[in-house]
Amino acid sequence: MDAVPRQSGTLTRPRDEQRAATVRVMIVDDSLVVRSVLSRAFATAPDIEIVAKTGSAELALAQLAHASADVILLDLEMPGMGGLEALPRILAADRSARVLVVSSLTETGAEHTLAALAMGAADTMLKPRSGEFDEIYRDALVAKVRALGVASKPRVAPVRAAPPAARPRPAQITAIAIGASTGGVHALGILLRNLPARVTAPILVTQHLPASFVHVFARQIEMAGGRRTCVAEDGMMLEDNQIYVASGDGHMIVAAKDDGLVIATDHGRAPSGCTPSVDPLFSALARHAGSQVLGVVLSGMGRDGSLGAAQLVAAGGMVLIQDKASSAVWGMPGSVAEAGLAHAVLPPDQLAFRIATLCGRRG
Repeated sequence: MDAVPRQSGTLTRPRDEQRAATVRVMIVDDSLVVRSVLSRAFATAPDIEIVAKTGSAELALAQLAHASADVILLDLEMPGMGGLEALPRILAADRSARVLVVSSLTETGAEHTLAALAMGAADTMLKPRSGEFDEIYRDALVAKVRALGVASKPRVAPVRAAPPAARPRPAQITAIAIGASTGGVHALGILLRNLPARVTAPILVTQHLPASFVHVFARQIEMAGGRRTCVAEDGMMLEDNQIYVASGDGHMIVAAKDDGLVIATDHGRAPSGCTPSVDPLFSALARHAGSQVLGVVLSGMGRDGSLGAAQLVAAGGMVLIQDKASSAVWGMPGSVAEAGLAHAVLPPDQLAFRIATLCGRRG
């Protein structure tokens, strides 16, 4: 274990309001240099405390056996127990902690990175290389840790669905659109694994990911959902029992043709600043299918999806969101809830069954 500044003794839980507001961070990396570099990122952040720095996953698990951290920075490539092997054990040891994978594999190792996200890692970030630890990197790291740290704090009372004016339920769901970001890969996997086969409507997925990761992601969710999955391309006709994944080169939307809806791409700047963004997808579906669309917003930072959700609901569609307790970050679903647009607020497995119920309705 490295010496840890601003700490005496072993990890202890906050005992006053000031400490309760502090984000407590553990760094797990076999490189002393990397541990030191990452620690320096938080030197000017008074609300972030480095409570432990360890050189192995085994030592991290030993620490977590009797104490906790809010955010754990985890390397994937380490001697002994690697990060992927350790990840489920770390999440089991401290169920409130958020794991941020900081690894060189996040640049080129799509399979490793997506495996970590599917297992429950909240987010990933490229490990800083020599000469690249600058102010931009520090600010991005601090922002991610703060957001994840806030999400890890004790939960408030559950948020109940508060849909707008009551409308009759759609006679048929012809499209299911899902948007997600931080923590969304894990949530989407749970939802799809629990989605009954009788749900046949095409599923359109916008997940905030680098374009280079999308093909691996598509294979991953095909295995989780047991449905044909492809990376969306312009001109593809929406078909039943098919999942379409936004490519990351633009925003996946739909356009109307005489025989149905087809995939198209919008290259404009989305209000959220995200590419791909779920807002254009929801908006396009609201225009072309309206009351026959079911929107779903899963875990993610920011507010992407809330503007499109408003248009979808105004057109007679429905929007379901992931609940706060199961979300890595409740930014995206929370913004929909705050606007009073959520018809249901549930964890991913229960969202799957609610979708099945709605898709089973007929007029």
